[in-house]
Amino acid sequence: MTTTQSNPTTTRRNDQEADAPDLAPLAFAGYAHFTAAQVRGGRIRALDLHLARLRHGSLALFGRALPDERVRALLRAALDQAPADVSLTATAYLPSGEFTVAGPEERPELLIRTGPPATGPEGPLSLAVVEHERFLPSVKHVGEPAKTYFLRQAADQGHDDVAFTDRRGRLSEASIWNLAFWDGDTVLWPEAAMLDGITMSVVRRQLDLLGVPQRTRELTPADLPGLAGAAVMNSWTPGVPVTRIGTAELPDAPDFLALLHRAYQAEPLSSL
Repeated sequence: MTTTQSNPTTTRRNDQEADAPDLAPLAFAGYAHFTAAQVRGGRIRALDLHLARLRHGSLALFGRALPDERVRALLRAALDQAPADVSLTATAYLPSGEFTVAGPEERPELLIRTGPPATGPEGPLSLAVVEHERFLPSVKHVGEPAKTYFLRQAADQGHDDVAFTDRRGRLSEASIWNLAFWDGDTVLWPEAAMLDGITMSVVRRQLDLLGVPQRTRELTPADLPGLAGAAVMNSWTPGVPVTRIGTAELPDAPDFLALLHRAYQAEPLSSL
């Protein structure tokens, strides 16, 4: 990952700078969810999708959500105090924390962190394959030690990262990435329970506008040798090349990677 070290990290709790007493109750809490974005020129791509993700996560975990306008106001206040280009993470939580029953009047709060902008690794990457299914896969929640555990296991085996299969052997996603594949004509998305990443959703809707064929299909490691390319994507980048998944070698696919990046860049930046 490429970052700019001169850009300091700041953290705000709702609309105020967070201090140690604010953060202490949250330091070891694991019942929360978040969204992450790269902010450029003070603007965010796919703001609508980030707001929808936070709304969905809060309703799923807490049964209640902050109004979109409140979220926008808090994000805007945080960016007003930050450089024009930053990485942003907005984490929603309940003050009561975890291992308790929330009170009926309790409402979610937002912890917003800004830090140096990031662009992701250049690749190409080699991914180990591990069977793993995330709890509540449609929610980008915190407290997932399995991802780091399997990532480190993969690194010990000489890989860069890890891809997951479900109990049926279908590829789903990678540790902090969505997977995308190329058959030489069509972009293929895995069919399995997973988190629909913001970047993946952006690429998909822009590929539709570009008239590029897309298909969702079940893919297993055995299908990989017949494909023409693979990539991973997340909030850092719309495409990092992958040339090995498990024991399968995949060819370089520069045209595929260029297409993913072109689709992503076609998504307009939004002001808060």
